[in-house]
Formats: sequence, structure tokens, C-alpha cells
Amino acid sequence: MSDFFDRHVCLELLTKRMSGFKEGYRQNIAIIGDEFIGKTTLVCAFLNKYYDPRIITIYLENRPETLESFARRFIGVLFYSFLRNSDMELKEHVEFLLDKSSRYVPATTEKARMILVALRKRKKHAIFTDLLKLCDSIHHETGKLCAVVFDEFHNLESLSATVFAEWSKLLVVQKSTMYIITSSRRAKAKTILSKHLSLLFGNFEIVGLEPFDAKTSEQYLTQRLEGIALDANWRNFLIHFTGGHPFYLKTLADILQKAGDPDLVDMLENLLFEPSGLLHQRFSNYLKKFIDIPSSQEYLAILYHIASGHNTLKSIAHALGKAQKELSKKVLYLLESDCISRTGDFLTVNDRVFNFWLQFVYKEKLQSLTFDAKNQKEFFRKHLGTMISEFSQSSQKPMLERMIELLRAFENEVIPLERKKIRLDHFQEIKPVSLNNKNLKNGLIGRSLESVWIVAIKPEPITEDDIVEFSKECRKFRNKLQRKVIITLQDTDANARLKAMEEKVWTWDIANLNRLLDFYSQPRIIANNTAVLP
Repeated sequence: MSDFFDRHVCLELLTKRMSGFKEGYRQNIAIIGDEFIGKTTLVCAFLNKYYDPRIITIYLENRPETLESFARRFIGVLFYSFLRNSDMELKEHVEFLLDKSSRYVPATTEKARMILVALRKRKKHAIFTDLLKLCDSIHHETGKLCAVVFDEFHNLESLSATVFAEWSKLLVVQKSTMYIITSSRRAKAKTILSKHLSLLFGNFEIVGLEPFDAKTSEQYLTQRLEGIALDANWRNFLIHFTGGHPFYLKTLADILQKAGDPDLVDMLENLLFEPSGLLHQRFSNYLKKFIDIPSSQEYLAILYHIASGHNTLKSIAHALGKAQKELSKKVLYLLESDCISRTGDFLTVNDRVFNFWLQFVYKEKLQSLTFDAKNQKEFFRKHLGTMISEFSQSSQKPMLERMIELLRAFENEVIPLERKKIRLDHFQEIKPVSLNNKNLKNGLIGRSLESVWIVAIKPEPITEDDIVEFSKECRKFRNKLQRKVIITLQDTDANARLKAMEEKVWTWDIANLNRLLDFYSQPRIIANNTAVLP
């Protein structure tokens, strides 16, 4: 079975951009997302599906390597792709490919040979741009366009210290080549793009690849586990536990397929707790990157405090007994390493499953006074059972009750939401309220020292009429500062969002809601498993 699933919006975007490129409009694309989120799978699925005889597609997986190694790979892939549809039996050998191509593109093959000769003579100046100019040369000789994919493009920096500065100059004038780049190093990639590749002509459209949403995760598990009876509560817990990350969903689905109907606590124990477990080894190896840096234990302590719910700089400083200023540089290093992310005042571990492992495996083994794995295992199973129980109980609560619990956790933190910075006020009073609206009946009101929040809950999609009627309803609550919020378990269309902006109403969909629940270590909401009315 193919690993590719969903990502229809991204596929449509790639197809649209490639079609535009063919018609003379070039828009380079940068696909950025966490490791194993599916960037390579997406690009390869697109390249396998897309074909146009006027476009040569060149795919290179980038890794730290010498300039000579990169050059030979680039030249090999370029000419292999050029000859791919020639009905010629091809060999993955650079000299063979150059010989066969020379009858069709003699000038380009000669330039490629000159690059290889220069490298043998240890002449490296401008080699990277000379390689990319081979695409222009092929276009000049054949009229064909080139689409170049650099997978994990940030690794290009191993070629030279000036590689991105060189590339940026070429991007401005190179019209016959389109670039699709990917990166798992989100912070680093965005720095490179903003510092070197943010150009008036040749700039990159950034596409963030995120985990599957709850609905897509459910569809994925249903398809992968066809014929296997999986309890609905367990299915929803796995969606919550993995956060919809395709790698973890696939890992769990593969085990379930082989085992049929295993004990899921045992399955997670074997994956996460046992030293031989796939995910235990993955996370242990990941932490080794911190071993050789000064004050390594402080970095690890910051990580597992964030994982344990101390997810503001103030809270971490208090837990470690250190000044915030002293910790800020280490937090910045973790941010730049893509271990954690900052959203307003909140710090979060990027990987949800890694977050769980830090909290209930790594930290406990680190702090254990004995080598008694049995006690540690019992502790792990106990906390996993508690987590499952809390998720199950929360999923049975009405939405109104869940929202009251969430608002009670607010402590004046500031976060960006819907492109605005908002303060999550600490409320002195929170109570349910009945709204005089046929579509928005259930809500609550929260009063802080400075403002009043009026919150409506609607499980169905929000309409423009809902926004208008809700805004009218809010006028009866007299307060100098109002926060008007409508919460939905569905997506909100563009027209309703525009109307909400006009009426100064915040619309929180399930993605925004789950982000807030994550900040306060509360179980996520799976829309198909949540009560709405009291």
C-alpha cells in the first residue's frame, strides 16, 4: 500500500504552479514541515503523477557532502531526466549519460564536462551557479523548461559558505527554471528564505505541511485498518496521542495490521518504554545531539520541564530556580534547533509523542534512584492509563463544560491567534448563558477586571448570518471592552471570516481550539466524539 494519503490541497497547488510555469509564470515553492511529516512523499507523489514533455523534472535529496559529489549527482540526474523518455536504455553513470546527450544538447554537455574538469583541478569558484545554469543551457538548445527539486535544501550550505548568496543572484534572472525546495529544519529554512531568498523576482511561496487534522486521521486509520475492529475510543485516543502525525499513525497502524487486536497499552509500552522499541531508540538517538554541548543537562532539563507543562519561560525559570535571562539563550538554541516552538508566551515541544516520552519515560528513568525497570514500567503504564482515562472522560463532557475548564486555565498569557495577538484574560467569573439566537443558543460569559468575553458554541459551520446575529446579541452586554468569540467544530469559510473581521468577532475552529487545549495540557477535542449540548 502506498504511504501517500490526502494532501489534496498541496497537490493541487503544485499542479497549478507547474501549469503556470509552463505558461510563462514562475512561482518557486518552499515546503516546510517537521521530520517525517510527508514532504518527500508529497513531492514524489506529485512527480510520479505529473508529466509534460516540455518540462524536465530534476529531484535531488540533499545531504551534507562535497561540492564534487553534489555536482556529479546534479549532472547525472539532470541528463538522466533529459533522456528519460527517449526510449533509450539508460545507465546511472554520468559519462554514459553525457555521451548519449551530446547528440541532442552538445553545448550543455560540453559545459557539464567543463564543470567536472574544473572540480578535478580543485577549482570551486561559482561551480554551484554554473550547475544551475545548465538548466538555462538546455532551455536555450531545446526550449524545454526545468523544474528542480531540492529535498532538505538547507543542507546545500555544506557546499560553501556563500551558496545561498550565489543562488539568490541567479534566481532573479533565471526564468526558465522553477525550484521546489523542502526542509525539516523549519527555523533554519525560514531564516535562509528571509535572509537570502526573499526577492522581488524569484521569491519562494512558503507552504507549511502540518499533521493530518482529526477527520483526515480518522479516514487514514479506517483505510489502513480495514477489517480490524478498533474501539472508537481507542481510535480517537490514538488520533489525540499522535496529533495526526503521519509517521506515528503509520507506525501504529502497521503494528495493528500485523497483530490484529493487540493490547494497545502493551503496544505503546513496547514502542516507547522498552529500550529496543522503535520510538524509544529514535528519541534516545535524538537526544544525543545535546550530549557534547556545554551545559547539556540544562538543555535537557528545559525540554522535559516544557514537556511536563512548565511551558512559559517564567514557569521554567521558577522550576529550575534560575533567572529568566539566564535561560533565554538556551531556549533560543532549542528554538533554532527545531526542538521546540514559541507561540506568544507558550513554549511547546514540536513532537507530541516525543513530548510524552520525555515526560513519562526519559525523565522518570533519569530521576529513578534504582535500576528497577519493573517499577519504572509500572509508573509508565499507570500514567498512560491515566492519560487514556482523562481523554475518555473529557470526550464525554459537553462542549460547554470543556470550554469553561479551558477559560478557567487562562492566566493573562499572550498568544498570536488569527494573525492577531490576544491576551487570554484571567477570569473572575465564568458562567453559562443562553443566547437568543436560533442557531447560536449555547454560550458562556467570562468577566475579568478589564473585559467581558461572550462565547457562543456551534457544532455546525458558521455562516455570515450567525456572525451578524451574534454581534447584535452581544450589544446587550454592556462593557467598555468586549471579546466576542464563536467556537465551531467545523472549518469556517472565507466569507464568514470576512464578516467576522468586520464585526470584530473571533472565530475559533477545532484547530485553534486544540492548540489552546495543548497549551494548558488538556485533552484535545475529536469532533466526532464530543458532546455539544449539556
